[in-house]
Amino acid sequence: MSDNAAFEANRKAWNARALLHVNSTFYDVESFVAGRNSLSAIEMELLGDVQGKKVLHLQCHFGQDTLSMARMGATVTGLDLSDTSIEEARKLTERCGLKASWVLSNVIDHRPELDGQFDIVFTSYGTIGWLPDLKPWAANIKRYLKPCGRLVFVEFHPVMWMYDNDLTHVQYSYFNRETIVEEEQGSYAARNADVKLSSTCWNHDLGEVLTALLNEGLRIDRFTELDGSPHDCFANTVKGNDGLYRIKGMEGKLPMVYGVSASRPL
Repeated sequence: MSDNAAFEANRKAWNARALLHVNSTFYDVESFVAGRNSLSAIEMELLGDVQGKKVLHLQCHFGQDTLSMARMGATVTGLDLSDTSIEEARKLTERCGLKASWVLSNVIDHRPELDGQFDIVFTSYGTIGWLPDLKPWAANIKRYLKPCGRLVFVEFHPVMWMYDNDLTHVQYSYFNRETIVEEEQGSYAARNADVKLSSTCWNHDLGEVLTALLNEGLRIDRFTELDGSPHDCFANTVKGNDGLYRIKGMEGKLPMVYGVSASRPL
């Protein structure tokens, strides 16, 4: 399958997911409209004070995290490949009485109108796995940042994508050495949904991620790893006293999430 065909298949899958997710208890839209902040502790810590900042949220899905930052005082723009996600983001913006701009685009396609516009580029959870190559991703991040602007990136650890969907055995390489094509029953946010979704993804080891950013001249200011996930989107999880979800029987043994803060020099 060509990359363009994979992107189109993934776009259709995310259109289907968006319709499932807006009605799911996982995303709990009603509590969000009522004022819940969807950002977890690691994102809040890395973001810091966003009051008065211009923030670009890449691969924003239907916009809860984007709008959480708007509630925190940021001027926000969300970008996503899925037209259904962007449509639902606009609806959510109106329901919340907030202001946001939305861009329908593949994250690796350069959007010149965004160049040099943002204090912060933000992206989180289940994003780069949909990209075969991180070079254009990193190049666009640098283009969109103002001088001294920051990237805040939080992602599931590549070790997690080595396992099968039931987290019982290692199935894939830690490194980006294969195209992974899977068919999923339902979705991580609606596991019992009567729909099968096919998708194509790629694993990206930490060396590949950091090198892509460094090659664009970005400075890595902080790197952190967690042994749990703030989101219950994997199989066979148990919730710890700290609110993080871990794989039953492997608690404390696996890195599940990592975070990067990087900046564009003058």
